[in-house]
Amino acid sequence: MTVRVDLNISLDGFATTTDATPENPFGDDWGRLVAAYTATRTFRERVLHDTSGEGTTGVDDKYATAYFEGIGAEIMGAGMFGLHNFPDDPDWIGWWGEEPPFRVPVFVLTHTPRAPIEMANGTRFEFVNPSSPQEILARAQTAAGGKDVRIGGGPTVAREFLRAGLVDQLHVGITPIVLGSGIRLWDDLRGFEAGYRVTTETDPSGTIHVTYRR
Repeated sequence: MTVRVDLNISLDGFATTTDATPENPFGDDWGRLVAAYTATRTFRERVLHDTSGEGTTGVDDKYATAYFEGIGAEIMGAGMFGLHNFPDDPDWIGWWGEEPPFRVPVFVLTHTPRAPIEMANGTRFEFVNPSSPQEILARAQTAAGGKDVRIGGGPTVAREFLRAGLVDQLHVGITPIVLGSGIRLWDDLRGFEAGYRVTTETDPSGTIHVTYRR
């Protein structure tokens, strides 16, 4: 059972963007940050439910496929689920609609109590109070049934688990753009790479895939 983190970050280390508006809740910069990932065949099939076979199939797609393989449970922050954008909407079920791509139990960290949401494809969103990373991880590992647990994000949540030394594998897809603002992944993580083996691969898209494995 491996604890994994997979994030897209900019060249200057930002994993979030700051140009969102009520009319465009992701902002144009988010599209730039994840463009290589969303162009892959795996993303189109798994997230957009596009079975046409369209999409890139190179190095970027290799990591997009690995993102979903072997996962038994997911942990994410309230922002990733969308609760910061829709805090008062009791009908909000996340950004992914009726068929979220996870298909496993997902633990959403929030101080606001909400009833669990059960989806037909096996995704179950359970809203839990942010306690210690160790307690949350133990709960997710039980639900994962021996499979891997992914700390899905955002970067603030990922940093908590990285600082606690709980992450076995960190993969970052570094997009060659400069954002200049947002939430950086690397803050307060000086020297975290000690004890990890590092590998890199680059796709013709320009994305540099860096993987830290314990």
